[in-house]
Amino acid sequence: MALHERMLVEQLSLVILMVGVYVMLGSVITTTVAQALPQSLHGCPDKCGNLTIPYPFGIGDNCHMKGFRIICNTSTEPPTALWGNITVTAFSLDEAEMQVLQYMAKDCYNEQGNSTYNNDPWLSLPPPFTISDTKNKFIAVGCDTYALFKGFRGEERYITGCISFCDSIGSVNQDSCSGVGCCQTNIPSGMKNRTVELTSYNNHSDIWGFNPCSYAFIVEEGEFKFSSKTFQQLDSSEKVPMIFNWAIGVEEDPCDEAQKRQDYVCKGNTTCVNPIHRSGYVCKCKKGYEGNPYHPNGCQDIDECSLPNINPCTNGTCSNLPGSHTCLCPTGYTIDSVNETSCLKNPPTSNNNSLKISVGVIAAFFVLLVVFFCLYCMMKRRQFKKQQDKFFKQNGGLFLRQQLASYNGSVDAATIFTEEELRKATNNYNEERKIGEGGYGVVYSGNLSADHHNKVVAIKKSKVSAPITETQSLEFVNEVIVLSQIHHKNVVRLLGCCLETQTPILVYEYISHGTLHDHIHRKDNKYPRLPLDLRLKIAADTAEALSYLHHYTEPPIIHRDVKSMNILLDQKYTAKVGDFGASKLVPDQDEGQLSTLVQGTLGYLDPEYLQSHILTAKSDVYSFGVVLVELITSQKALSSNKKSEVDRNLANVFVRAMKGGCLDEILDAEIAKEGEGFEKVVETVADLANRCLKLRGEERPSMKEVAVELGGLLKIMGKDSDEGKETDHLLGSPANFVADISSAEYDQSMQTQHIQMVKPYGDGR
Repeated sequence: MALHERMLVEQLSLVILMVGVYVMLGSVITTTVAQALPQSLHGCPDKCGNLTIPYPFGIGDNCHMKGFRIICNTSTEPPTALWGNITVTAFSLDEAEMQVLQYMAKDCYNEQGNSTYNNDPWLSLPPPFTISDTKNKFIAVGCDTYALFKGFRGEERYITGCISFCDSIGSVNQDSCSGVGCCQTNIPSGMKNRTVELTSYNNHSDIWGFNPCSYAFIVEEGEFKFSSKTFQQLDSSEKVPMIFNWAIGVEEDPCDEAQKRQDYVCKGNTTCVNPIHRSGYVCKCKKGYEGNPYHPNGCQDIDECSLPNINPCTNGTCSNLPGSHTCLCPTGYTIDSVNETSCLKNPPTSNNNSLKISVGVIAAFFVLLVVFFCLYCMMKRRQFKKQQDKFFKQNGGLFLRQQLASYNGSVDAATIFTEEELRKATNNYNEERKIGEGGYGVVYSGNLSADHHNKVVAIKKSKVSAPITETQSLEFVNEVIVLSQIHHKNVVRLLGCCLETQTPILVYEYISHGTLHDHIHRKDNKYPRLPLDLRLKIAADTAEALSYLHHYTEPPIIHRDVKSMNILLDQKYTAKVGDFGASKLVPDQDEGQLSTLVQGTLGYLDPEYLQSHILTAKSDVYSFGVVLVELITSQKALSSNKKSEVDRNLANVFVRAMKGGCLDEILDAEIAKEGEGFEKVVETVADLANRCLKLRGEERPSMKEVAVELGGLLKIMGKDSDEGKETDHLLGSPANFVADISSAEYDQSMQTQHIQMVKPYGDGR
């Protein structure tokens, strides 16, 4: 950050690396000139101690713009600049930023695990001030630490955070803030307020001897360096440096409108800039000018010709102009048309008629241009077809076609659609056909042609347009082959894909009756209330689907994003697990484990996977446990109306209630009273969910065990789970699931109907 000055941060000398005073405006000479230009209004103090106070900030009445008042506290040595009650240590007009000192959060315990100190520092900034997302980092320090940053951008609420663990001081990664003793993450842009919250899983009881406290703070990037000594150093520290952005006004896109008003503050020789993700506008000096763009005198011309030891005109004489300069060339020299800061010696005079040659060359050029344009128009359609063929090959189309042809129609695998077929099916992706939209893709409903039996399908078109590599294309083809052959009644079927676009388009079975999330939480009362027996049936259906993916497909499939929004229901309330965008195929040699980038949904995410980045089938079990808790409590996985961040996570609230014997306080009281003995059924489901939510994956049941238990509960309630249950076999054999069976019987039943899937190329993904 280009800053005018910095002050040392008290008691943080070994952790926070502060720089005294520095100014960066392009060069040493330019800096000297800029310091001589006025920064404050006439008659107003321009310094607080060693810190220059530039307008629109100011000390005293009539010396600042509204909201930019600075108070100089002269009772300290050196004097301290305060913006409200916030200490300011530096300003940057070029970046519209200021450096401030802010409190860090602490969470401390004694040897018995009792809390001795906890604070959740908060900050609320008036518009148009925001917390810089490009110059700050959110950092948490501790060996039993769960830290959250939350704030608002307008009416939108954002939450981010990280987890830090370690077993001993020797296990800490020196100079590395990567999750062992220290973790860090970026913060969202445009934040006007923030609260930092800290909590602990085990109250530091196992590591109290060397780390009794956790710490979390937002700090200017580069101003914090982690080491094994950090625990002791942070114990005696209170504040760290942070960067605020600021602007003028509060409009969303203000420059055009602001320039029409009398209070427009960008003065002479300046330009107005709309900052990204922030309201208001900022002023900058035009090229060739310097100074304070907010000052009534505006920016002043830089006289390039008077700069010592610099000659801006090679072989010529410099002549200063407002905002620039020009080079006057002597006789026999001409200004360089490419580099206008030098004069070039004229070439010897030629005897040929250069004008005629030039005219002939230009005429020939235009004739060629017309010819090439006509050829372009004629070849445009052919090139478009070639581009489609290129994308088809690039996306693995030839390999997919070869794989499908090798089975000669003996298996019902994926269909390769053309781009034209999908355009017609969606009426050229008409907005009225849009049925869903996420961060990475848009889903349209489509009516296929008679060649495809006029089937209604869901067509997922990616928002991302990056090309894929050869390795990725092979992985994609393997996934299409494997996923399209899953004919399970409780899995949304992948029907095929289109490979003629830069990013492949996927075609799925169309499910028309909403998601489980819609039915549980009943926004706008669109759907009737789900009774307990239906909830249990949906849970059993979902467990059957996940058990099938984990144990009875080759290779096994880990869904990685199990949540109530990804469980679709048809008109008969049959549950179908969908959205395999985050799923992983597990090659045999990986033994059920994959090292991946963390992907999933907050509230359903397995904490063990979040920490280790090792994905296993037990990660799906944890997410399914959260869905079970949603079904028996009718509460959302993440709630925004709770005061404590821990209480906003339904899984945390449920596990704490089970441990404290107060489960009745969070259950949906109505579902347990629907029938005789239903309380016992709900308690059994709660116990199963509690086992699914164990922090250690090895302590959780498998999805096969979960499916068996839920099937038994259904039979107790008189709702056998084999009613209408189907798992299609690629060779045509039916699937019959029995609700109340042993694990061995379940295995035997599933093996009988196991899908003979196409073996993927290589190792899958």
